Amino acid sequence: MPGPSTASQPFGVMLTAMITPMRADGTVDLVGAQSLAAHLVDNLAHDGLVINGTTGEASTTTDEENFDLIRAVVEAVGERATVVAGVGSNDTAHSVHCAKGALRVGAHAVMAVSPYYNRPPQEGLVAHFKAIADATDLPLIVYDIPKRTGVAIETETLVRIAEHPRVIAYKDAKGDLDASQWGMARTDLAWYSGDDILNLPLLALGAAGMISVVGHLVGDRLKAMATAYAAGDVLTAREINQSLLPVYTGVFRTQGLILIKAALTELGLPAGPVRLPLVNASNEQLAVLRADLAAGMVSGFTA
Repeated sequence: MPGPSTASQPFGVMLTAMITPMRADGTVDLVGAQSLAAHLVDNLAHDGLVINGTTGEASTTTDEENFDLIRAVVEAVGERATVVAGVGSNDTAHSVHCAKGALRVGAHAVMAVSPYYNRPPQEGLVAHFKAIADATDLPLIVYDIPKRTGVAIETETLVRIAEHPRVIAYKDAKGDLDASQWGMARTDLAWYSGDDILNLPLLALGAAGMISVVGHLVGDRLKAMATAYAAGDVLTAREINQSLLPVYTGVFRTQGLILIKAALTELGLPAGPVRLPLVNASNEQLAVLRADLAAGMVSGFTA
């Protein structure tokens, strides 16, 4: 496993929540996953990858597929990038099982989203994350995305969760900069932006880096933005961020996974179809996406 960059950036700066490439028949493409992982690390400046997250279609893949995918990606890039395994579930026992499996197949860390659908109280969130953290000796990223889960992790709750020694980072997709600032002030968690449109604002508030979706296409530019900001070159960071606005907007005109897979397919990179209940991009959506990515100066797309 590659060493952390600093204590405040335990997984580096630039990570992407990687898609799960599929074959035409909808089965997982492990060779494609290894190829895509290598492309992101070697060509787009990634410090790490999150496997089996939301963008990895973890809600519709099996445990066996997920473990095979983690193993394959670790084999491909584990010596030069951090491989984080998504283990989130609305069933704590299942998340514990997935965390143990991720350890077994070589993951360097785990990430767990707060439980969805069953809307647990805050006390349940504390118990859930602590059970996952207790399950292995792997570091844990807490992932907060209430627009998907239905329950936000309150700041007081996060402070309690952060007391666990293996809870070391937080993926912020809450869209609440007030809560972000209080969370950073009251914990020593490494803060990672989980909402691409807020990457630069969160870096300005003290985030360690990004766990991105658009990083599939522009990870090198995101890394350059973060590096410029950290060096005090705020003007360059702003310019890069503004150049990426059409990418941020374009990828999320519908579910981000759908359009990232469409963009990767256009570039000849491993992607394949999405699994139901998601559906592949329409011709109309593809036309708009091409224009958005051309406006965002994404390599391989022209106006």
